[in-house]
Amino acid sequence: MMKINILPQGTLAIYEQIINQLKNAIVTGELKAGEALPSIRSLAADLSVSVITTKRAYEELEKEGLIRSVAGKGFYVCEYNTDYLKEKQLMMFEKRLGEIIYEAKHAGISQEEFLEMARALYEN
Repeated sequence: MMKINILPQGTLAIYEQIINQLKNAIVTGELKAGEALPSIRSLAADLSVSVITTKRAYEELEKEGLIRSVAGKGFYVCEYNTDYLKEKQLMMFEKRLGEIIYEAKHAGISQEEFLEMARALYEN
């Protein structure tokens, strides 16, 4: 099973971090259609987060049609259109990056400084 990393100081809510990492795993093929996901309780225990947080993440992914709930058995990855999912991810990322660039410009950070910071963080 894939490893989910939670950044407590991250700008995204914990449930959003879970959603994004599961989406990435689906897009890259790390999680395959039909594969079982950990139960809500076991994922919450593994990540040291509340059951409500993991339940919300699973509910959002289910609404988007990426996972499905099978009564009494748990959650499974659905068949999906990876190109569509990748496009949605890119749009979301562009929006968030646009917000960060806006903040950087208003903080007086030059493009060179911004790119240098991004490169350093990306390689880390």
